[in-house]
Amino acid sequence: MAAKTVYLAVYPTFADWETGHTTAHLTQHGYTVKTVGATTEPITTMGGLRIQPDLTLDDVRAEDDDTALLILTGAQLWDTGDELAPFARVARTFLDAGVPVAAICGATAGLAREGLLDDRTHTSAISFYLDATGYKGGEHYRESDAVTDHDLITAGPTEPVAFAREVFARLGVYEGEKLDAWYRLFHDSDASAYEVLES
Repeated sequence: MAAKTVYLAVYPTFADWETGHTTAHLTQHGYTVKTVGATTEPITTMGGLRIQPDLTLDDVRAEDDDTALLILTGAQLWDTGDELAPFARVARTFLDAGVPVAAICGATAGLAREGLLDDRTHTSAISFYLDATGYKGGEHYRESDAVTDHDLITAGPTEPVAFAREVFARLGVYEGEKLDAWYRLFHDSDASAYEVLES
């Protein structure tokens, strides 16, 4: 069975605008997106939306044949305590199993605290944001919109389109000219890219 299930982590103050491009286009290409919370109690996003998680962290298995990706977004809670640390620990199980993890904004700090950025090339909001976590991966930090290092994708908070591009590339949703055209259309509003996507 092809890996087609994407797990989207959701938690209070979840930055709901950061994954819209990613999840919408994955869904249009045959992926199933399942929301995952610490519990199945509804959470309220930073944008004021209520989401009831489909599953809990305990239900998620990286080793399942249909598991394709774990997405972690920013949230105020990444910077105010350890409440979201269990999500970073689940990210470790995904990476250990060779299943991609995509983290944007504050989620990168959670991965840094978990030690997952110590030996992987990565990016975030800015280097000193991650330095404040006490992690040991500063030499692997890159000033870039988004970075992919094997199974780990990272991006800063202002780059949801670049984040989506890296996810699509890693999963093979778009490749080559079409990947470039998708990015030009949604990042640069380049109308000429539409024809390439439709070809």
